Amino acid sequence: MKVNPKEFQVKGIRYILRSAEEEDARCLSEVRLQIDGETENMDREKGEAYIDEAGFKQLISEDTESARSLFLVAEVNGRIAGFARCEGSSLKRLAHKVEFGICVLKEFWGYGIGQNLLREAILWADGSGIKKISLSVLETNEKAIKLYQKHGFETEGILRKDKLLSDGRYYNTVVMGRWHGI
Repeated sequence: MKVNPKEFQVKGIRYILRSAEEEDARCLSEVRLQIDGETENMDREKGEAYIDEAGFKQLISEDTESARSLFLVAEVNGRIAGFARCEGSSLKRLAHKVEFGICVLKEFWGYGIGQNLLREAILWADGSGIKKISLSVLETNEKAIKLYQKHGFETEGILRKDKLLSDGRYYNTVVMGRWHGI
């Protein structure tokens, strides 16, 4: 699905949130790789589950054609600073919900990009008849958990000792959901 672009100005930075285009694929591959190396909040370490340009073109094409999926990018001065996806399913028993994921380059943290990507995804989902948005977040990512709670997400469960981080310790994953019209 595609949405109309929206412009934001936060703390002196102007950025646009828009639907991903196939021309973004190479840059998205590079941005995802960089983000995976900047934080342990992601499921992957840098280089793991690498998606190349062709892989991103495929994702963008599928998400654009599907009424149940959305792929958004945040663009700052022609550069992709982050992205978010809502991935839906064509299975009848799962067609009412989407799985949300987001990532923003560390240098652009604090400018509301993540919050605005989340807001736009929620607006799209609510307007598209999506009844539930699901996500998972590392327990130590308290800022993200508070943001999700602020936008109506509730904790549905805890996956105990779900992730092994670089400090050699295991951490929990918080599974959250937001319902609309149920």
